[in-house]
Amino acid sequence: MDVAQNIGYPLLFALIAIETMGIPVPGETALITAGVLASRGHLSIEIVIALAAAAAIVGDNVGFAIGRHGGRRVLTAEGPFLSHRLALLAVGEPFFERHGPKAVFLGRWVAGLRITSAWMAGINRMPWPRFLFYNALGGIAWATSIGLLAYFVGAGIETIIKDVGVGAAILVVVALVGAIVVMRRRRSGVP
Repeated sequence: MDVAQNIGYPLLFALIAIETMGIPVPGETALITAGVLASRGHLSIEIVIALAAAAAIVGDNVGFAIGRHGGRRVLTAEGPFLSHRLALLAVGEPFFERHGPKAVFLGRWVAGLRITSAWMAGINRMPWPRFLFYNALGGIAWATSIGLLAYFVGAGIETIIKDVGVGAAILVVVALVGAIVVMRRRRSGVP
């Protein structure tokens, strides 16, 4: 086994599990990196996807348990911003009652929600079997989509950078980001 396999698989699992427990570490970046390494033959994409999905499910369940067993006490404790924390509960409970499954499933693809959705589901008393189902479904879909995207695009990005150079690749990324900003501003009515 080479260094990528000896270190890559455990590190991938740890970073994704820790991120989904609610600690902001680069879990998704680790998955993208592992997907690119798999495209180069250093890791197995099947193992990368399976480990990423398992880590996402395990980490989210730990985050859910923390939110369920201690999160509400933290939000209702006397101290600074108590009214804001209570307002969060007042909004969160009906939201998770109506949209909890969607938030848990779709939150997997959004950085801030990926870190907080499990805690919020636990704090807002989403039933655990329901959480587990949508969490597992989201974790598997997220690991598969991001892992395969990195796997298939990884080799293509490498080819583009070799052919056109790093400067041109950066220029393309800047242009794409600029186009996205302009489109969002137009949608929101900002000139």
